[in-house]
Amino acid sequence: MLYTESEILQYIAENDVKFIKLFFTDIFGTIKSISIQPKELERAFKTGISFDASAVKGFLEVDKSDLFIVPDPSTLSVLPWRPQHGRVVRFFCNIRYVDGTPFEGDMRYILQNVVGQSRKTGYDIKIGTECEFYLFQTDEKGDPTLIPHDNAGYCDLAPRDKGENIRRDICLTLEQMGIQPESSHHETGPGQHEVDFKYNFPLQAADNLGTFKTVVKTVAARNGLYASFLPKPLAGKAGSGLHINLSLEKNGKNIFSDDELPPEAESFMAGILYRIREITAFLNPLKSSYDRFGSFEAPLYVSWSSLNRSQLIRLPAAEKERRRMELRSPDPSCNQYAALALIISAGFEGIKEKRPLPPALDMNMFKARPVEIQGVEMLPKTFTEALKLTEASSFVKTVLPEVTVNAFVDAGGEADE
Repeated sequence: MLYTESEILQYIAENDVKFIKLFFTDIFGTIKSISIQPKELERAFKTGISFDASAVKGFLEVDKSDLFIVPDPSTLSVLPWRPQHGRVVRFFCNIRYVDGTPFEGDMRYILQNVVGQSRKTGYDIKIGTECEFYLFQTDEKGDPTLIPHDNAGYCDLAPRDKGENIRRDICLTLEQMGIQPESSHHETGPGQHEVDFKYNFPLQAADNLGTFKTVVKTVAARNGLYASFLPKPLAGKAGSGLHINLSLEKNGKNIFSDDELPPEAESFMAGILYRIREITAFLNPLKSSYDRFGSFEAPLYVSWSSLNRSQLIRLPAAEKERRRMELRSPDPSCNQYAALALIISAGFEGIKEKRPLPPALDMNMFKARPVEIQGVEMLPKTFTEALKLTEASSFVKTVLPEVTVNAFVDAGGEADE
């Protein structure tokens, strides 16, 4: 919801707000936070709150380490799990230099720019995410174990599904924060769950995903459990994906709703297929991300088809107004702002270049014979391979600053879980 700064200040004063948490992310997608008192909020809007950027991976060196976070008024939300007397609210923030200019490594700002550029072409993008995660037991000290919370399977019910009440609490908490989960269920792995979200504009979808991960970890901890968004926490079991659904609207119409895909929709998909290997390091930023590919419906080949869950891109069955493409390779360890910026940019490059969409591969890619997939590119086999492709990519450096790309490559994807 859009609020003016004066409306925010009035709300804070009238609703017993005692603490304000300012959220921002590092280049690996880890949420960071600074808390301020209400009397400091007006200053935060005007000049920002300073922090030591040299202490945040991938930002600045110690000799020039001051950056400022500036809250986005549209992201105000009460944290429902904190006391209702002496409330705590949070904002997502943009990052700036002392002179007010945007910090080039701020992935949220980069996504805002990418969305702004895409709108100049006459298109609005809608994003819906499907995020998987695991719930693990904790030991007597409260530290996480690798013992799953239950041994249930896909869409099982309670009491076999021990996470049913936790998913309910997650969804109700999100609704209190103005976020609309559409569905939730137990996933294939033991202790594994999925929550799917109503489509939104890209920046809101990215903010909501950050909120979701915070809520999941908080609700899990309140129940004596540990929530993991690692892509492959258990060998031999299903990995956790972050499936990204994208649709394009022009003049208020979803162009994916036509009975036959129009050229723009085909070229958008073709652009993503063309650049996917170069951007995979940012979509799958951990070594274990690559253990997920090629099993339990996680893709392995650069291919597409309708309905088919073995493909990198598929066109799910849906009523006309909800038709979209689904990208199935990303996992929830990624920086969602960087991931969406790269995916969207690749798609619009495809439209600009009028890239032809290769033929659909209407087969089970996990059981395909070698002759059937001869010549079909594969996703990178390792994180090292993915990093090399990213480092050599001129395309990635048109979307993300080269200094940020270099910092990510040098760190080798040292993302926190």
